[in-house]
Formats: sequence, structure tokens, C-alpha cells
Amino acid sequence: MDSGRAVLLIADIGGYTDYMSSHRMSLAHAEVNTGRMLERMIDAAPGFDLIEIEGDAAFLSLQVGDGDSDASIPEILDAAVAMHRAFHLERQYVTANLCPCKGCKGAADLKLKFVAHVGEVATQTIRDRIKLVGIDVIQVHRMLKNPVDIPEYVLFSEELYRTGDDAVTAPVREVSPDLEGFGRVRAYFVDVGDLEASPEPLPTPSWPKRIGQTFAAVGPGLPYMLGIRDTRRAASPQ
Repeated sequence: MDSGRAVLLIADIGGYTDYMSSHRMSLAHAEVNTGRMLERMIDAAPGFDLIEIEGDAAFLSLQVGDGDSDASIPEILDAAVAMHRAFHLERQYVTANLCPCKGCKGAADLKLKFVAHVGEVATQTIRDRIKLVGIDVIQVHRMLKNPVDIPEYVLFSEELYRTGDDAVTAPVREVSPDLEGFGRVRAYFVDVGDLEASPEPLPTPSWPKRIGQTFAAVGPGLPYMLGIRDTRRAASPQ
């Protein structure tokens, strides 16, 4: 088991529980659509290592040296902007398809939030899969439950934020979440929408694209409808 220092980043799709419908077709399409949104998000952050898909969230990491945490904050912000745009672009494609089910049209209500922390982690490799363990891995997962009052944000732990707060040029607000097992801590967040000075509008899907997206939901959704594949299950943090 190797150990070292790493930045830990979780990109979490908000509204996922309400999005998942008990209707078989809607559930099947929701599974496919969520997978596509997660894939686009992950592809948009090539500098980070994907550790695990945890239901509606992607858990990523970035190895850093003892004195390099400050340099990672711009990387986190850049990754958040890129992942946020990729998520909303794919979400728009999903909602523009011709299927009227909740698993497709309900995607319009989904949001994306991020939590980030830095700390010591141990790396395990089990059957070619990398897993991170340690108290800091637990803390970043606990940060998902917080009092932030906006739907889309990047929340930094105090440990990470203090390493390079001058790199955050967007308006910053402080919160004090009470984390299970850690007590009350300080954290700092920014609105993802404030990170891009002049964001380009998302392209409008063409009719051929809308038709293609409809088949992209219907075809891959069949195994879920037939019970051949299990629905997504959120992994419990540490």
C-alpha cells in the first residue's frame, strides 16, 4: 500500500434521487443518461485520475507534493468549469431528444456541484482497480452534506483553500458545516457560474442530433428495462 498527498475532488449530480423514477422505462433511460453525463464530465478533466463512479458522482484525485497544493487550486477551478460545461451540454442533448419520459425530460432539473479537499491518502490496487483510503477520503465525502444555499458550486475545505486562496478570483463565501465524525469545520465556496467571465452559449441541438440522442437513450436502456443490467447504486463512503 502506497501513501502520499493528494487533492480529492468529487463532482456530484444534484437532484439525482428525485430524477430516478420508479417507472421502468424512465428508470432505464435515467440510468443511460446519467452514465453519459458522467462520462462527458470525466473526459473534460483529463488531468485528474478517476478513482470511482459513486452512483451519481465521480470521485477524482490529483497527486501533489507537500508544497504543491497551492498550484492545484487553479487546476480544480479549470476542471470544475470544464466539467460543468460538459455536463450541461450533455444534459441539453438529453432533454432535447424526442422521448417524453421523466428519465429524459426530467434531466433538465439536474445540477452539478463539487467538493474539494487535500490530505494524506493511501492507495490500494485490487484487481487492477485503484482505491484511495484514509481519513481525508472520508472527510471529502462528508463535505457533500453542507449548508451551501446555491445549487451549483465548488466547496473547498479550509485546508485546501488556505494553500492558495489568492488563486480564487470569484466571490467567495464561508460556511461552517457540521461533518459527521469531524465536528464543525470551516469551508469556502464559489458559484460555478461566477468562474467564467464570458461563458459561450451552449449550441442548440440540430434535428439529426435530437433523433440520434433519442436512439442513444432507447437502445442502451433496453438491458435495464429487461432486468439484464442492475440499476446504478451509490457507493457508500468509507
